[in-house]
Amino acid sequence: MSEGLVLGGTNNLFEVETDDGSVRLCAIKGKVLKDVEGYYNPLAAGDRVVYEGDPLDAGRGMILSLVPRANHFVRWNQKGKAPQLLAANLDLIAVVTTPDEPPFRPRFVDRALIQADAEHIRPLVLVNKCDLGCDGDVLDRLSDWERIGYETLQVSAKTGEGMDELASILAGKLTAFVGQSGVGKSSLLNALDSRLGLRTSALSEKFGRGTHTTTKGMLFHLPAREGERPASIIDTPGVRRFVLHDIEAKDLALYFREMEPLIGSCSWGLSCSHLHEPGCKILEAVYAGVIHEERYESWQRIREELETGRLAD
Repeated sequence: MSEGLVLGGTNNLFEVETDDGSVRLCAIKGKVLKDVEGYYNPLAAGDRVVYEGDPLDAGRGMILSLVPRANHFVRWNQKGKAPQLLAANLDLIAVVTTPDEPPFRPRFVDRALIQADAEHIRPLVLVNKCDLGCDGDVLDRLSDWERIGYETLQVSAKTGEGMDELASILAGKLTAFVGQSGVGKSSLLNALDSRLGLRTSALSEKFGRGTHTTTKGMLFHLPAREGERPASIIDTPGVRRFVLHDIEAKDLALYFREMEPLIGSCSWGLSCSHLHEPGCKILEAVYAGVIHEERYESWQRIREELETGRLAD
């Protein structure tokens, strides 16, 4: 038995990197891992597993068990009605967005940031296609994310702007690129390592959003740049909506960094809904501009979504 790193896979067949750098195609022995029952998918890129090699085929093996995860990044898969593992054992989550083509979606970013904070994984708001220009609304939201403690970076896979700084941030880390289809996650990877040659696709003209070029999460090792450690990146499939998992509506404000310090200080104490009560410190902070109106609206919509199960825009 040996320990290996899951690079990717679907259903019951996974690519597992061994200690010597070779890759085995491994199925789950018995087809069920007891530690991951209830998930849409049993394993994700970044997982470490215990496997046994096939004595008759050096390129195959069987997965016996999952090594306990340091963390995992998930979203609720509505179609499968179960949490979907996107990546595991991460040092960093790069939430990739764009100022245009496809349109800027700050509420998607807010959701991904909440899920990252819930898992205690360092997030980075990564704005690709900055060569298209960032209008005032985009810059305003970036400034507010920075104000409340999130790291942001503007880059362009097309022109190379900001890519050296991004490479330095990624060095020595396992990072997941998470974002909607069409934001250029695969293009960023190609710009970081031209040898990858990952397939990319154009936006849908009808809907102004990307098509699903990456259909499964896949882990790639990038070569080390001079004076830096090598980086590993997980390219996750693009998703249109990011639905939170394992966060209750009543606790949602605790995951908004600018709201959390105010919880319990309202006139109505912990029973305050932060929607209409006089003496609500969160509403007062919104009126005073301490909490951005768009962030408060994000909180309202996500809370309603968690309460009702109906997706907000």
